[in-house]
Amino acid sequence: MDSISERLKARHPQRIDLSLGRMQALCAALGNPQNRLPPVIHVAGTNGKGSTVSLIRAIAEAAGLKVHTYTSPHLVRFNERIRLAGKLISDEQLNEILDRVEAAMEATGGQATVFESTTAAGFVAMSETPADLAIIEVGLGGILDATNIIERPLLSVITPVDLDHAEFLGTDLAGVAREKAGIIKAGARGIIARQSEPAMAEIERRAQEVGSPLTVAGVDFDSFAERGGLAYQDQIRFLDLPAPALSGNHQFDNAGLAIAVALELDLSEDAIAAGLKSVFWPARMQRLTAGPYAEQAKTVDAELWLDGGHNPHAARALGRVLGDRQSRSPRPSVLIVGMLSNKDAGGFFEALKGIEAKVIAVPFDGACAEPQSLAAAAQGCGFEAMTANTMAEAMDRAVALGAGRIVICGSLYLAGEVLGASPETWPV
Repeated sequence: MDSISERLKARHPQRIDLSLGRMQALCAALGNPQNRLPPVIHVAGTNGKGSTVSLIRAIAEAAGLKVHTYTSPHLVRFNERIRLAGKLISDEQLNEILDRVEAAMEATGGQATVFESTTAAGFVAMSETPADLAIIEVGLGGILDATNIIERPLLSVITPVDLDHAEFLGTDLAGVAREKAGIIKAGARGIIARQSEPAMAEIERRAQEVGSPLTVAGVDFDSFAERGGLAYQDQIRFLDLPAPALSGNHQFDNAGLAIAVALELDLSEDAIAAGLKSVFWPARMQRLTAGPYAEQAKTVDAELWLDGGHNPHAARALGRVLGDRQSRSPRPSVLIVGMLSNKDAGGFFEALKGIEAKVIAVPFDGACAEPQSLAAAAQGCGFEAMTANTMAEAMDRAVALGAGRIVICGSLYLAGEVLGASPETWPV
């Protein structure tokens, strides 16, 4: 665990408690830094938030803009969550700001969760560092998320809505969408990904309630793969662009959402093309070519991939990517899977049905599912599955099984452990 994470774990409650009162009081004591940010693009949704943030950022930076981002969770170091004008916040600056956040908490006699404290710290850092744009990712839900004290975003972006975090958001898709739609504010246009009918109905209801205009994928614009590139079309233009540098057909949808944002910001087609080619977002179907696990894979000429998707919607996207790769370059495949204990393992493996692969279930540091239960869930969906006690043991088994394509998946926490195994693979 990095030093910032250790500090936060020692000093703040580790719970998730969705409400805005503590956050409002804390930020008021800090001088309301959320009201002094550069123009804000606020991003909610179930899947694709991080990829969409990275795409918007890449395009904006290609246009010459200085961009702040706030994302979660981190993979290796806590600093990954706060990027100031393109660079990760330093330990020194973050510790100094956290000192101020904790002093404000003591002065008000309040208490804040880790996410509330770090969101407040992110707002302070961004308000004190010049930039042209701030892209803020929602942590959980929308209405009561700590980031939602932002009253006047420039744009509200909602990626595909599906079921996740059922213990906090419930199992009713319309209800989940209602939570996510809470980031839509009066005076801010909503840029909305293609949604299911129940989710879209809730998003439209919220937009009408606050008087926010919407730009909706599949209605006002569309994006799709064409001749090795990406085609984007809206009501007034057709753009012939490079394919996004992120793997998977679902990234064409995320890219379309980011392009709609870029056009709303009046960014050029050249900047859009450059951003699509340069974008990088770790642990989203990332090809690993460095670090100890990659070196081990190279000894048997196996591909090694890393993906942090952890719910059925993400597993369907992963399955499509793997199916496409398998059809173009057939190789014996092994999935090394670790998941949090509160995730829908059965739904995850059900969404991967049809993929010819063996499964090795592994634990990781934290509240992970028992490997035996994961293996049983995989077997229940028709996979040949076994367990390993560590990632190193799982890699040994995958190599021994003759894998030509190894995919480590199921959790961003597992992905973080893999990337953290060598400084060569730390996100920067």
